[in-house]
Amino acid sequence: MERRGEFADNEHTVEGRFVHRRADVPGGRLPDPPRGATAADDEDADDDEADGPPGPPTYEARSVWLSSERLGITGKVDVVTADADGLVLPVEYKRGRPPDVADRAHLPERAQVCAQVLLLRDAGYRCDGGAIYFAAARQRVPVVVDDDLVRVTLGAAARARAVVAAGTIPPPLVDSPNCVGCSLAPICLPDETNLLRGGEPPAVSAGDADAGDEPVEPELRRLSPARDDAVPLYVQTQGARVGLDGDCLRVVAKGADPVTARLANTSQVCLLGNVQVTTQALRALLERDIPVAFFSTGGWFYGRTTGHGTKNVELRVAQHRAAADPSFCLCIARAIVASKVRNARTLLRRNHEAADPVILSELEQLARKAEGAEARESLLGFEGAAARVYFGAFTGMLKGSAVGTFELEGRNRRPPRDPINALLSFVYALLAKDMALAIAAVGLDPLLGFYHQPRFGRPSLALDLMEELRPIVADSTVVGIVNNGVLDEGDFLRAAGAVALKPHARKRVLLAYERRMDQLVTHPVFGYRVSYRRVLEVQARLVGRLLLGEIDRYSELRTR
Repeated sequence: MERRGEFADNEHTVEGRFVHRRADVPGGRLPDPPRGATAADDEDADDDEADGPPGPPTYEARSVWLSSERLGITGKVDVVTADADGLVLPVEYKRGRPPDVADRAHLPERAQVCAQVLLLRDAGYRCDGGAIYFAAARQRVPVVVDDDLVRVTLGAAARARAVVAAGTIPPPLVDSPNCVGCSLAPICLPDETNLLRGGEPPAVSAGDADAGDEPVEPELRRLSPARDDAVPLYVQTQGARVGLDGDCLRVVAKGADPVTARLANTSQVCLLGNVQVTTQALRALLERDIPVAFFSTGGWFYGRTTGHGTKNVELRVAQHRAAADPSFCLCIARAIVASKVRNARTLLRRNHEAADPVILSELEQLARKAEGAEARESLLGFEGAAARVYFGAFTGMLKGSAVGTFELEGRNRRPPRDPINALLSFVYALLAKDMALAIAAVGLDPLLGFYHQPRFGRPSLALDLMEELRPIVADSTVVGIVNNGVLDEGDFLRAAGAVALKPHARKRVLLAYERRMDQLVTHPVFGYRVSYRRVLEVQARLVGRLLLGEIDRYSELRTR
């Protein structure tokens, strides 16, 4: 994953970066390598020196980059010391404690130090061995570089170069303990990929919290956090200004007290309408890969501003190649539409006071027809027919005082002509924004879809992947808002036949939507509990696995 420029932090990498805070700052110097120097023979390291550093070195350098064409290795040495005789010693910093093994270091750690020794020798320095400094124990462990370790290290480097040259990711590890605690596990998805490569997904309960189902035991290890600690920042006050104040964003609006949000706790910034953001704040957001999403005052999603993001150009190449293949596009579109129709059927079955069996049966028949559609045009027809049936019964999910106050007679938009359609349009825009950001974060192009055709400025792939989530995330949010009395008729503006949310009502909708996205649900395929926001990322990453040939079918997100 690092070869493709994909990386993610977890508590271990953050702690490791703190341990390296001095070693990562280039400084000091080394003597020039002696001309014609050769590496000395390996000598046994003194075990008594393991618990503390040797005497003061004559030279010391930090964050030393070395490269060798002959070895085919490049890397950075945390600290290099050299004595008065010119004998150098690379020291690698680690965050933990020495493991309870014979060499007091695992083989990958010793091979890393061995590669540094080989680079120093190739540069002309005399280097007999290296050391690992374990910060938690404050111990330096010597690493003896012998012929066996050199052979293992060079073999590993050769295999890594072969993988890079092939351009194909090796199969994921199977139930490996090395995946536990690995910051790349949420990107690699080893257990999920192995499950989808191996056959049918496990039969588990849909686990949607709305259904009241009992949580099921996870079928897979959940190697990534269930939800993100960072949360979105929404700014909708017209004329507000978002600036930078140290490590915080500072939102200033006329007639209101300033509001601050720590950058470390911010996942995205969403600006609705005429809201300004300073160059300093925008640069700080881009440096931290925090996207900025722009909406109209009424909630129309215009687009996003992001940093460089992922460097995985191979994934984009695969996406463009697949988008030009009509059979592939139809295959994935059929799965998405069928899943969307069945999720809509489930929402009706759960929330309608008297769900008509005929309507439920008709939706199931349309889902089956979508699975067998022979052309995109036919698929559009089946989806449209299902939408008419579903939205025709939508009002039956509204309860209490909402009955009679909020009515829905079919879907309408641009502009919406009733409160329910105004709510649906706004929440759909929020979902499209989150799906587009998740897609961009994994390295895909949100503008190039497989079902929705490319159109200038339209996030077609985001619209593709959000289809099956519309009922269980967006529609469910709207039903909850209405049934819980969050809004009433006075929360909407009416003009020229159009209906829009008032600013204070929009804030309530944003809170309800974010609560839904943060809600933990049991993943219907993998069986572990994650938030809906994490579900979006997992779906986007699985599409990437499909495009790269690691799995052979689209993993539908279908609730039961």
